[in-house]
Amino acid sequence: MIPRIGYGYDVHVLSEGYDFMLGGIPIEHSKGCIAHSDGDTLIHALCDALLGAAALGDIGTHFPDTSEKYRGIDSKILLANVIDLLHTKGYDIGNTDITVVLQKPKIKDYIPEMKKILAKIIKIPEENISIKATTTEKLGFVGQEQGIAVHAVALIVRRN
Repeated sequence: MIPRIGYGYDVHVLSEGYDFMLGGIPIEHSKGCIAHSDGDTLIHALCDALLGAAALGDIGTHFPDTSEKYRGIDSKILLANVIDLLHTKGYDIGNTDITVVLQKPKIKDYIPEMKKILAKIIKIPEENISIKATTTEKLGFVGQEQGIAVHAVALIVRRN
């Protein structure tokens, strides 16, 4: 078995009047992500990490934001499609490590539920999913609460 590592990064603008979805769950906040889909930045970065590990392009290649088919789509559906694609190509997911960069709201209390939801979709144990959160100490677009950024790393292995 040959392990492969992928890295994903996603950013979304935060604005009032939008729902805030993160890690497959709604988060109570005065702002949400402006996006073509539901704007789940965590899942988008994770999809990119998984696709990148398999050298299968990126989320925009598979789910273009120019397609009405994906307007408002639940990002959990996109992740499930990525997992199906990887399994079809002979890959299993080992683990993933995700860092959410967000000034507000604090998401620590939501992380256990995010891990539970993602584990079910990815079909790996919850302990193989790491989700951490940090701020930028009020610096930059994240610190000024104008946006969110997420970094994700994923390990996959090809079945023999």
